[in-house]
Amino acid sequence: MASKLEDKKTRASSGTNRERPDDRQAQLLEIAGRLFAKHGFDGTSLRDIAEEANITKAALYYHFPNKEALYERIAVFGLERLLDEVMEATTGHRTAQDKIRAFMFATADYYSLNRDAWITGANAFRGSEESVSRSKILMLRDMYEKQLRNCIREGVKLGEFREVDVAMAGRLLLAAVNSLSRWHNPDGKLNAREVVEQFVDIILAGLCAK
Repeated sequence: MASKLEDKKTRASSGTNRERPDDRQAQLLEIAGRLFAKHGFDGTSLRDIAEEANITKAALYYHFPNKEALYERIAVFGLERLLDEVMEATTGHRTAQDKIRAFMFATADYYSLNRDAWITGANAFRGSEESVSRSKILMLRDMYEKQLRNCIREGVKLGEFREVDVAMAGRLLLAAVNSLSRWHNPDGKLNAREVVEQFVDIILAGLCAK
C-alpha cells in the first residue's frame, strides 16, 4: 500500500497525474475497437464513440480526423503488435514444431487479450469500405503469415515434416485461430490457448514425417 501511495505522490509532484494525450488516445482506441467489433464499421458512428467516452465529437476530432483514420489505427496497430509478438515467440526454438507451437500460442494469447481489436482487424479484410486504406494492413498480414510459412517450410526442408503444400498448411493452422471469434466463448470451459493447442496437436500429427 505504501508503494502505491508513494507512486501517487510522485505523479502528483511531477504533474503527471493528469491524463496524457496518449493515454486518452489509448482509451478511445479501446472504446472504438469494442464498438467496431460489436456493430461493424458502418454501424458505428463517431458520435457513438464520443458518447461512450463521455467527450464531445469535437474533442474526438482532436485525436482522430475521421472514422476511417480511427478504424485503420486500430487494425494497423493491432497487426503490428501481433507481428512483433509472433516474431519474438518463435525466436530461439530449434525445431519447426516448437516454432509453430510458439507462433500459434502467441497468436492465441494476443487474441484473448485483444479480442475486440482482433475482430476489428479481421473485419477490415472482409469489409468493402474503400475509404479505409488497406495497403499497410495487407502488408502486415502478409508478413505475419509469411513467418508461419517459413516455419513450415523449414520443417519440410529438414525432414521434420512430410512434403506438403506450405501455403495450404499455413492456411489450415491460421483457420484454427481465425474461426475463434465466430464460435468461441471466452468464458467457456477452454480458453483460446487451450483450444488452439488441441488444434495444433491434431494438425501437427498430420504434418510430421512418419
